Amino acid sequence: MTDALVALQQRLQHDFSDPSLLSRALTHRSFSSDHYERLEFLGDSVLSLAVSDLLYSRLGSLPEGDLSRVRANLVKQDTLHQLAVDLGLPDVIKLGEGEVRSGGQKRPSILADALEAIIGAVYLDAGFAKAQALVHRLFNAVEINPQMEAIGKDPKTELQEWLQGRKMKLPVYTVVGTLGAAHKQSFDVECEIPELHLRERGIGGSRRAGEQSAAAAMLQTLKSRTKS
Repeated sequence: MTDALVALQQRLQHDFSDPSLLSRALTHRSFSSDHYERLEFLGDSVLSLAVSDLLYSRLGSLPEGDLSRVRANLVKQDTLHQLAVDLGLPDVIKLGEGEVRSGGQKRPSILADALEAIIGAVYLDAGFAKAQALVHRLFNAVEINPQMEAIGKDPKTELQEWLQGRKMKLPVYTVVGTLGAAHKQSFDVECEIPELHLRERGIGGSRRAGEQSAAAAMLQTLKSRTKS
């Protein structure tokens, strides 16, 4: 393990039993086929649960809908990007030459995804409790207060609340394809609501952005159906 990764482990306060997990979490698809996207998928869920638990204990008086909005603010790309920069991820992430030339080391979507991948890697390496502790440490310096609920909802949160208000299951998001060169890819994402037999697609510069685009398209469809 390089000195840079040893230093990153110190900042994370986690020594990996399997260092290859940390290496993979820092590898973009433009660099190698053994990249971080599966770890990112896992880390996204671990992050959501850990942040939900954090908010449940800190903001216990808030109703479910407001907690969802606060969580959306904490797990959004801008917040994760800043946490990734604070950890020094731009200096250790591995990118292909084309991605480096296009400024990938500073791209918010890449850094946010890599941070989620690291959380997923810690979960696989040591279990949920260690991953949860990492998430709590990461958000120690982030101000969390009930006023965050006033910040506008993103499409995924709005769609989730629409469905929950009608006692329906959460939507299913699936990456159905990628477009463009490896260093400048777009993600084609499908949003499905099985109970309503509805599917909508969206495209974004990251998986997360594609999901938001698909959710926005689904909301537009639902609102049109409501009016008709």
